[in-house]
Amino acid sequence: MSRGGWVALLLVAACHGAAPAPVAVAPPAPSDAGPPIVDAPPAVPTPILDAYRATADQIIAHARADRGAFTKLAFLTDHIGHRLAGSPQLDQAIAWAKDALAADGHAVTTEPVMVPHWQRGAERAQLVAPIARELVMLGLGGSVGTPPGGITAPVVVVHGWDELAARAADVKGAIVLYDVAMPAWTEAHGSGYGDVVPFRVAGAIAAAKLGAVAVLMRSVTAHSLRSPHTGAMRYVDGVPRIPAAAITVEDAALIARLAAAGPVRVALTMGARSLPEAPSANVIAELRGRERPDEIVVIGAHLDSWDVGQGAHDDGAGVVHVMQALTTLRALGLTPRRTIRVVLFTNEENGLRGGKGYAAAHGGDHHVALLETDNGGFAPRGFRIQTHGDVALRARLDEAAQLLAPLGATTLEEDDADADVSPLVEAGALGLGLAVDGRTYFDVHHTAADTLDKVDPQVLADGVAAIAVMAYVLADAEPALAVTAPAAAPAP
Repeated sequence: MSRGGWVALLLVAACHGAAPAPVAVAPPAPSDAGPPIVDAPPAVPTPILDAYRATADQIIAHARADRGAFTKLAFLTDHIGHRLAGSPQLDQAIAWAKDALAADGHAVTTEPVMVPHWQRGAERAQLVAPIARELVMLGLGGSVGTPPGGITAPVVVVHGWDELAARAADVKGAIVLYDVAMPAWTEAHGSGYGDVVPFRVAGAIAAAKLGAVAVLMRSVTAHSLRSPHTGAMRYVDGVPRIPAAAITVEDAALIARLAAAGPVRVALTMGARSLPEAPSANVIAELRGRERPDEIVVIGAHLDSWDVGQGAHDDGAGVVHVMQALTTLRALGLTPRRTIRVVLFTNEENGLRGGKGYAAAHGGDHHVALLETDNGGFAPRGFRIQTHGDVALRARLDEAAQLLAPLGATTLEEDDADADVSPLVEAGALGLGLAVDGRTYFDVHHTAADTLDKVDPQVLADGVAAIAVMAYVLADAEPALAVTAPAAAPAP
């Protein structure tokens, strides 16, 4: 009884005299029937967990205790280094990967692909007015060079496409600086890379249409120690091709402050050039399936990198993730029903020729799923998945992801997988991309600071474990974890 109920009874007793004597009530007769029986809800079936929990635990324990991935990454980064398409270093990396996979017992082939061959050349940027100062810069991949004597021009600072259009009259004959800040990483939204990278990719096109003579881009990062970040840009036919470069966050902020007070001039010299296309190759290795070897699960990464740093996180970590995942399964004697195929793609960074070449050569293969790792060697959190609206498949993948609970990698998010597998995923196959704790990725992304010392060997091994488990389950589960009931396309 509540306190209010007791107070009410006392008031009644005070107003009407003594309460009557209580009446004795006999307790109920004892019963031998026991407590009532309540039906428990039926247990939710977990066939994937039941079938693969022990195997997943075995894979995780082996992979986490192994340092093979880090050993491979150390050789790739320290002995070969950065690996831009068309460079001798990429050729060396292809030969190394083929030999390393063969040494681990895998059958390996290479498939030829022609790739663009862009060279940076000598480059320099200087602030010449109202003060003189060297600017730290990197030309954007694919940019044309400046005339031999360079370009010296006034700078127009803009913070978005609308401001560029509003200042069209000022842009002709000027260098446009896109001072667009990348949002900081958050747990809810991840990085702000997608918010700002369009300015790097298409900024030269938009500025050239208004008569600009060059563009500078505030580096795509939320945290900077005066390191410039390169990356791909593009041109379109019918629009003048003007030089494009990235400068540091600090230098972009300096120019913006000076421009707010008066005219600013910059001198830019770039020796960038594009040579004829060069021969390259994708590297392919397989763990042949025991029952349906013609059904394929791809695990892939890209072997090329930009021409600065060592390409340790982007995408050396991904390369050794998939190499060592295949080796882990072979070492444990785990042969799934279907074939697991490692593909080390060439030329992701500035052409996607490896991904397109693989799709052209293997579009007729029966791909159950394609998984790529291209977000660095950071702690795995789960996978981005493209199920094409197949609700039943999504439910089964959610169950499979629970096998990765010891790694903290159970999150699945409907989102694009990764670039190299996109041609076949867009054609309808299941796509997965390793999702990681990427809060520091864009601190070093596409910079000279993307080096081996930024990679934690244990965390790298955790990524191997996550990929090996998911690849094995995708390749072994019955029925196949494949898209069979995609959602209907929206009406046009």
